[in-house]
Amino acid sequence: MIDTVVIATDGSESVTRAVQIALDLAERFDAAVHALYVVDTGEVESSPDELRGELRDALESQGEDALDAVRDHADRELVTAVREGRPAAEITEYAREQDADVVATGTRGRHGENRFLIGSVAERVVRSCPVPVLTVRQLEGDE
Repeated sequence: MIDTVVIATDGSESVTRAVQIALDLAERFDAAVHALYVVDTGEVESSPDELRGELRDALESQGEDALDAVRDHADRELVTAVREGRPAAEITEYAREQDADVVATGTRGRHGENRFLIGSVAERVVRSCPVPVLTVRQLEGDE
């Protein structure tokens, strides 16, 4: 039985299909839905000191936009959260805190294909999350 679905979003176009599939899954099981955006502190900390505040604000704003996009797709109430930290660790911790039954995420986020070289957030979540992780790839135009 699936009672709680966590949707991890980064606001990228590639997560749209994951959101739709996760919401469909939640509807089929009448599950509670949580949408989570993580402000990547590694990204903030690696920026120049004078830009960190602006970058953090911009990422938080992007997070709110990403959560609004999930709300726009949902025909049910959902819980939203913005957290700060390392995305994979925060997603895993949030899933534990919410006693989630499944976490849904896209396979390619804001950083695109170059994430393959250094490891993706989705891959780290799959390896560390104590609950099943539904990874959804974005289909190409002809699929």
